[in-house]
Amino acid sequence: MNKNRRIKDDDLKRLVVALPSDIHGTGLFSRRDISEGEYIGTFHGPEVKEDGNHVLWVESEQVESEQVESEYTGIRGENLLRFLNHDSPGNAAFYGHDLYASDDIATGSEITLDYSG
Repeated sequence: MNKNRRIKDDDLKRLVVALPSDIHGTGLFSRRDISEGEYIGTFHGPEVKEDGNHVLWVESEQVESEQVESEYTGIRGENLLRFLNHDSPGNAAFYGHDLYASDDIATGSEITLDYSG
């Protein structure tokens, strides 16, 4: 694993903070401007088989006999990224477990995902 990945809250707290959200409950907000395409952090937690609060479903591809099949793994969030809320369009997106800004995010703005895609 790349040791530069932000997994622990101590690393994430330099970039984001969890605060009350107008969207839902607690949200994740930027502490500084984040540029489009910038790495934000890595979603971290144990694998789970059932959906629930703070569960991210990560798609992985399995290659069997020249056929590519998608498989999903549930991860129950244990770091600050578990507070990401839905908005359409969102301003961030996951690539595997890693979260990147899909748009410029201004200081103090809520960081959001489009849960539907």
